[in-house]
Amino acid sequence: MPALLRQVSWGHMRHQPLRHAVAVMAVALGVALAFSVHLINESALGEFSAAVRQVNGQPDFELRAQRDGFDEAVLARVALHPRVALASAAIEIDTQAFAADGSAVPLRVLGLDALVAAPLTPALMPRPADDADRLAIIDPAAVFLNAAASRRLGDPATLRVRSGSGVASFVVRGSVLSDGPPLAVLDIAGAQSAFGWLGRVSRIDVRLVPGAQREAVLRELQLPAGVRAAAPDESVQRISNLSRAYRVNLTVLALVALFTGAFLVFSILSLSVSRRLPQLALLGVLGLSARERLALVLAESAFIGLVGSVIGLALGTALAALALRLLAGDLGGTYFPGITPSLQFSAPAALVYGALGVIVAVAGGWLPARIAQHIAPAQALKGLGGAPVSHRGAAWPGPLLLLAGVVLTFAPPIGGIPLAAYVAVALLLLGGIACVPALLGLLLRWTKPPRNALLLLAVQRARHERSSATIAVAGVVASLALAVALTVMVTSFREAVTQWLDTVLPADLYARASGSGGGDAVFVTAALIDGARALPGVARVEGQRVASIQLDAQRPAVALIARPLDDAAKRLPLLGELLDAPAGLIAVYASEPLANVYGLRAGQRFELPLPDGRREPVFVRGVWRDYARQHGAVAIDAADYQRLTGDRRINDMALWLAPGADTATVQAGIRHLAGPDAALEFASAGEIRALSLRIFDRSFAVTYWLQAVAIAIGLVGIAASFSAQVLARQREFGLLAHLGLTRAQVLAVVAGEGAVWSLAGVLLGLLLGIAVSAVLVHVVNPQSFHWTMELRLPWVRLALLCAAMAAAGSVTAWWSGRAAGSKQAALAVKEDW
Repeated sequence: MPALLRQVSWGHMRHQPLRHAVAVMAVALGVALAFSVHLINESALGEFSAAVRQVNGQPDFELRAQRDGFDEAVLARVALHPRVALASAAIEIDTQAFAADGSAVPLRVLGLDALVAAPLTPALMPRPADDADRLAIIDPAAVFLNAAASRRLGDPATLRVRSGSGVASFVVRGSVLSDGPPLAVLDIAGAQSAFGWLGRVSRIDVRLVPGAQREAVLRELQLPAGVRAAAPDESVQRISNLSRAYRVNLTVLALVALFTGAFLVFSILSLSVSRRLPQLALLGVLGLSARERLALVLAESAFIGLVGSVIGLALGTALAALALRLLAGDLGGTYFPGITPSLQFSAPAALVYGALGVIVAVAGGWLPARIAQHIAPAQALKGLGGAPVSHRGAAWPGPLLLLAGVVLTFAPPIGGIPLAAYVAVALLLLGGIACVPALLGLLLRWTKPPRNALLLLAVQRARHERSSATIAVAGVVASLALAVALTVMVTSFREAVTQWLDTVLPADLYARASGSGGGDAVFVTAALIDGARALPGVARVEGQRVASIQLDAQRPAVALIARPLDDAAKRLPLLGELLDAPAGLIAVYASEPLANVYGLRAGQRFELPLPDGRREPVFVRGVWRDYARQHGAVAIDAADYQRLTGDRRINDMALWLAPGADTATVQAGIRHLAGPDAALEFASAGEIRALSLRIFDRSFAVTYWLQAVAIAIGLVGIAASFSAQVLARQREFGLLAHLGLTRAQVLAVVAGEGAVWSLAGVLLGLLLGIAVSAVLVHVVNPQSFHWTMELRLPWVRLALLCAAMAAAGSVTAWWSGRAAGSKQAALAVKEDW
């Protein structure tokens, strides 16, 4: 076989380099996209895991509570337990620090007891500078920065960080070895004093004596309500689970190019086999068996897949390295904030994706290989073996595949991933392609025979040779279906987000206290709200408090949003009706993702954990739509929240301006009231809406590129298929020429056939695309991200897309059939004389 590849196949590839290069690049692009997405996500997750391990250290377990921490008195109880070898308390705060140029940099502040924490968290041990006192590690005013913080902040001598509505200052006295995002370590007492955490801690790291049983120790400690034991890598597992659906969807989207590439390999090899029928027939006469001819073409397709995979793996590695440098491994998902990972190449993953490229290429070459296997050598040498394989298979596989695809749409997700829905999409596409001959026959049966002789000839041949349409328009059906599905999905999502923004942004101006990366450590007081109400030009002001709470230790934290909800029907984009809360129970409103993840529905009751660790029984009065928080949110009336927690801090303000009010003047007045150190960012409703949609369009830009690739592959497939048919029909075209048809008329017949088949492919592609988009919108999206939307069909855009595809298919068929009216075609009939 290597000798045949070298002596037979390689010569043909060298004489047709462009066609085979296109097939190779189709495989390479699919492999590159999928492999780069894998490398980016694995590198980011690995870097995040390493950073978490360094920050959390190596305890046997941690004691944690809600975001606001728990009583530090628990530390004494834990440390005095006879089976506890070490117990170290820590405080974790996300805030902002001021760089040398005055910009705000997200910073994690970690307060710990350096005299106790060394054995548990060696990477976090402060390292005093050469000119610093060695006792600086316990100085409440001293801080130690990791390399990322020093670099981002410009090696400051004094660290200024936001604390509440003010600023706290520390003297930089050294460094810490921990990698990862910007981190500052200081004495726990200094952290408690500067950030208002007196008497509270975020976590307690616990190391047991050898042989101690964790469950027994926890049982004997009798921990307060709300305090729980957690694994040190819990946050890593949580982020991995949260980002899994996002990563899988990106990978599936990247594999779309590889899927359409299989049709291009199929078309190129079909043309190659048609061109080489005499050569393959001669090899058959010389002793090359049918099985060996099958193996030869499959080996050619495997070679195309192998070369494409090697190029794709190299290109994917380069794309991943570039993306990690430019996007820091985030890919728009915001799952790995502050992480700047280095590329982590994976040889096993490279083998998997490389093998996938070869398998796809071999699958694309299977039918051409079968054609080569079944040729009749003697007849083919006489030019009588142009269509050795009949494609008139049974009619049931197509409808059966479609039915199986529909059934799988009702299957639940597996591990939070809509695997069955992905299989359903593939079955719908394959089933639709298998239905091409039947649909073409049905359409032509309803078509009145045209009076024009050329059109009648084109329609009649399209009717009687409709089985060949599967080869010619399979790429059109697949590519157009994918293009339509992606267009409908993106349009539906964008319009849903636009309507949602119109509902959740009723005010004229918005101010956010924390900015970017400020966390719960940055806020403004309620006094600022009262002062803003008195400003000229301000008609109304509302404040909003956003806190993080943990409903399930294995899942990400959810947002607790406290805002005025006196008229929830107008203030929230509700799904369904509102129920009246029973007397004595506080009403809350669950976001749609929260309701889907935790199984909450209107009318249910559950215990709501408060930021201070207490739990309060509440009543779900309704469910509201939220596209901003995939992990879920609970909305509660601000008055109820303040009564429960006593927390009157504010994160966001919404301002309604009086008619004719100047926005810049109002902003200046609020900044004056807040003071020079307040962290306030202003944006109008229009600016927020435009920024949100701009981010949305950038996130889905890859889908437009994939649509273009899919359509191009479909057109190349038509060109290759019609070129192969022209070669196989030389005698037919020669007979037409002898009957008096000019070259232009013969080309018109070919173009007519191409138009009929393209129109059938476009119609089926449109129907399949709408079906696939319904699966993406109503199944994949809710199972992956837990929110729903309405299916919206952009008919004008779809009509233009279908018209362009039909016209391009007809023109491509005409261009590919230019040889039909040549002199060689006219001479081909002499073999019958």
